[in-house]
Amino acid sequence: MTARICVPSLLSRTGAVTVLTAAAVGGTLLAPGAASEAQAATLATKALNVAASKKGSLYKYGAAGPSRFDCSGLTLYSYKKAGKSLPRTAQAQYNKVRHISSGSRVRGDLVFFHSGRNVYHVGIYAGSGKIWHSPKTGSVVKLEKIWTKSVWYGRVR
Repeated sequence: MTARICVPSLLSRTGAVTVLTAAAVGGTLLAPGAASEAQAATLATKALNVAASKKGSLYKYGAAGPSRFDCSGLTLYSYKKAGKSLPRTAQAQYNKVRHISSGSRVRGDLVFFHSGRNVYHVGIYAGSGKIWHSPKTGSVVKLEKIWTKSVWYGRVR
C-alpha cells in the first residue's frame, strides 16, 4: 500500500505543498525505498522459522523436503514456504541473491560456504554466528555455529 502524506514544513516558495509517498508494510508507514527492505526482512524471518521447524529432519542428498533435505534443498524449501522461489543448488542460489557484507547480515540471510570461487554449502543465518542447515549424510537439520571464515552472505530479494 502506498500512502500520501503532506509535510507542512516542506512548503515550496510558491506555497505549493510537497507531497511525499511512502510505503506501508504491516501497518507501519515507511520511508520511500524502505518497503523492499522491510519486505525482505519479513520474508527472511518466515524462511528462518520454516528452517527451524525442520529441526531433526534427516539429510538426504538431492532432497528438498518436506521431511528430508540436503543443504540447498532446505534453503529452497524454507524460502518457497515463505513465498519466494530459489534455484536448486547452493551455487545457483549464490548467483541469484544480492551479495552483502558480514556486517550487514541479518537473521534469515543465506550463508554460503566456499572454497576459492566455488560454493559448496549453504545455510540460513540464525543470528549470533549460527546457521540452520542440513550438513551431510548421516546428519540432520540443526542449528550450528559457523565453523569457518570462508563464507559469503546473500539476501533473497
